[in-house]
Amino acid sequence: MLNIKQFVFNLFEENTYVVSDSATSDAIIIDPGMSRAEEHERLDAYVGEAGLKIKCIVLTHMHLDHCFGANGASKRYGAPIAASAGDAILGVSIAGQAARFGIYMPESEAVRASVELSDGDTVDVGGEELLVIGVPGHSRGGIALYSADGRVVFTGDSLFRRSIGRTDLPGGNHEALVESVTTRLLSLPDDTLVLPGHGPSTTIGEERLGNPFLV
Repeated sequence: MLNIKQFVFNLFEENTYVVSDSATSDAIIIDPGMSRAEEHERLDAYVGEAGLKIKCIVLTHMHLDHCFGANGASKRYGAPIAASAGDAILGVSIAGQAARFGIYMPESEAVRASVELSDGDTVDVGGEELLVIGVPGHSRGGIALYSADGRVVFTGDSLFRRSIGRTDLPGGNHEALVESVTTRLLSLPDDTLVLPGHGPSTTIGEERLGNPFLV
């Protein structure tokens, strides 16, 4: 059984998820957005109190707000960073991304994934599996993570409650995003819980019926 803990981090109010297997205490961190020491401490306190073993840091995409804390978490827990190769250019240009928002980050903070994820791959969480679904459009290498057993999909910035991701950032393509969401995400069961990269949760059924960007 999957346990999911949500945190909201950084000035972009990004959703970070710790997903763990209740049987083994193995866990992954999805989109570690911790940008301040206090945020790292909050996540670390939860991991410690729950007795979790962080096995992997998974990035749905490599925009700044979703990987502020990737290097720190990888070092802290000895866990590899996993992401799509399509977003590698974003990871190594973190300093440039930050500068666009008036944030200073040294070039040494570049985020590089040691595990490459592609559409159709699976990410193991103890005895559970998350299916990698390619959803390019918000970024070239955007992915979602789907648990059929848990009826939940982590959509990053591809699909939100009554909205979809912006496409005016490097690598964005509106037509590709609408196609990805329509064909890859809305094909999931209606009762699938959608946990996005920002804002509140929703369901696939709710977005199929009421998302104004997808009608």
